[in-house]
Amino acid sequence: MSEKVLITSDSTTDLSPELIERYNIKILPLGISLSGKTYKDGIDINPDMIYDHYNKTGELPKTSAANIDECISFYKQFVDEGYSIVHFALSSDMSSTFNNCRLAAQEFDNVYAIDTRNLSTGGGLLVLAAADMVAEGLSASEIAEKCTELACRVDASFVIDNLEFLHKGGRCSAVAAFGANLLKLKPCVAVRNGKMGVIKKYRGKYESVLKEYIDDMIGDASDIELDRIFVTHAGCTPEIYNACYEQVKNKAPFKEILLTRAGSTISSHCGRDTLGVLFIRKSPLN
Repeated sequence: MSEKVLITSDSTTDLSPELIERYNIKILPLGISLSGKTYKDGIDINPDMIYDHYNKTGELPKTSAANIDECISFYKQFVDEGYSIVHFALSSDMSSTFNNCRLAAQEFDNVYAIDTRNLSTGGGLLVLAAADMVAEGLSASEIAEKCTELACRVDASFVIDNLEFLHKGGRCSAVAAFGANLLKLKPCVAVRNGKMGVIKKYRGKYESVLKEYIDDMIGDASDIELDRIFVTHAGCTPEIYNACYEQVKNKAPFKEILLTRAGSTISSHCGRDTLGVLFIRKSPLN
């Protein structure tokens, strides 16, 4: 009998409900704490609730990884149904999520925990690639090996219009935030080797900056796998994200352009006006 393989991930991969259903992905939600109450990302809280609460109170949420027992319970329900599992987790350099998932996976013979070395739909790209491999009939161990190698080719970046959430969350100093806002600087934050860092600072109106950013990231697309690309935002206006979608569409003949919105965990750290293009390159990133 052939192996039954199930692809799972934590909620930070920011896959839309439609994609989760289409590819039969099972999601392990991370915790979101707000005003002393803990919610589950994507289950009983969404980014707009976080933004509304912040506008009223000035309080940002705290995010938390699933603990080892939660990971074990999550895996067990599917293992008991006869599945082997390939699970994708937020970069180990950004959270304890992966380590907890890895330790939980050791309780089973057929669960493989993958460090995406990424966040948001950077990890989502790996999840969907794994789902494609399931359809091709690969085993769980083969998928785990291939996706671990693929992780170094994921190019994930985003541009932030306002540094308020990063500053309030302790990820940007007050001086840096003041200087950036005063000069109308928009940082481009990219994930490299599992860690986030600013790779470029744009200046000007957000809409114009995003156009320049997309041109910079995609270039002539000669080193990009054209199967799939994400345009992911954290609550931008339809005018902004639709314009970015059309620009990506006109830049290269991508087979699939997926427009998605970041979930509560990612949005808690970046704030509403954030947008990125995320794709897989043909060669590893430096």
